[in-house]
Amino acid sequence: MFKVTVLGGGGAVGSIATNTLASSGVFSDIAVADINMAAARKVVKEAKGAKLTAVELDAESPESIKEAIAGSTVVLNCVGPFYKYGPIILKTVIGAGINYVDVCDDFDATEALLAMDEKAKRAGVSALIGMGSSPGVANVLVRFCADSLLDQVESVDIYHAHGGEKIEGAAVVKHRIHSMKMDIPVFLNGQFTAVKLFEESGRALEEEAEFENVGTYGVYAYPHPETITLPHYLKGVKRVTNLGLVLPPAYAELIKGMVRLGITDEEPMEVQGQKVIPLEFAVAFILAQRKRLMKEAGITGPMGCLKIVVKGHKNGDRNTYIFSMSSRGQGMGEGTGIPAAIGAIMMATGKIKEKGVLPPEACVNPMDLLELAKTKVKAAGGKGFPITIEHIDKDGKSQRMNLFG
Repeated sequence: MFKVTVLGGGGAVGSIATNTLASSGVFSDIAVADINMAAARKVVKEAKGAKLTAVELDAESPESIKEAIAGSTVVLNCVGPFYKYGPIILKTVIGAGINYVDVCDDFDATEALLAMDEKAKRAGVSALIGMGSSPGVANVLVRFCADSLLDQVESVDIYHAHGGEKIEGAAVVKHRIHSMKMDIPVFLNGQFTAVKLFEESGRALEEEAEFENVGTYGVYAYPHPETITLPHYLKGVKRVTNLGLVLPPAYAELIKGMVRLGITDEEPMEVQGQKVIPLEFAVAFILAQRKRLMKEAGITGPMGCLKIVVKGHKNGDRNTYIFSMSSRGQGMGEGTGIPAAIGAIMMATGKIKEKGVLPPEACVNPMDLLELAKTKVKAAGGKGFPITIEHIDKDGKSQRMNLFG
């Protein structure tokens, strides 16, 4: 039997991953590591199916990380924001010689993690990064298209909308703010380039996207890692974009407004004799408004949809495949935590053999992912991956099918 340590196991994503791992029957021991020991103990108390232990974790301390992961078969990292904690955690895990999975969705952190590829290879470590929904399932479905459905992939456009989770942490809001302030990587006309969210280059990519069972919303450029990893694995692809928003739209606009106004700097300023960090104020204000904005929008629970549009050719004919993974009652925690848990199961059971630091499309077999979702997640009472496919052929004829229920 195997031991897994879930870093950030007390959080919204980590707790879902822990519960999925505990009920999978694969792991005999699970360490729930978190800076918030009360949250970690709560997860330990509620999870069923394995021996669980709460462990204190300081993600900024290599020594604390090393102590938390001791004796593990695999480490699953759910500690965000990844641009701050991802590199230090992976470096420590590689140093300990332990295989690794994470849910990193920051492209700049992804670049820093990929730079450790040679170190991981020398240490004999397999590190699967970005194994959530987007990135994660999105990458694997694109690989499925490239391997089984198309001779040549020409474009990949990834869309996502989600929101309504019961709670939202400061780390998630900081990640969104961070994403809006940076140059956003995209792959257009066969070349890597960057756009800025609030400038014409970013606005040119904005569009209305229809999300199955969720609604139609305006989406904007997101700096997710798919746009920098997929082009390396899809020879001849001309376009890879990632567009999305958080629900409700008014909540997304509030965050964008705070960034536009410049109230997200990290340099302290004095306010009535007190030192205040604008970013910390902005995050607290945003979170304080969230409940009201959700109520006004009529959102009463988690909802979300991941949509991937892949265009290309098969036997010389143009084909389009549209994948949709939507749900009501499941939000970011499930959408990210369940694939992450499956990644950890695949790592522990030897389904990922490649050494180095690898994005999902480089090492995750699509059929393995779907089979584990069926046998491990659904058997434990989960909903699996409700993925539908729409195929549009060269004549514009559309056919829908359910890939996995």
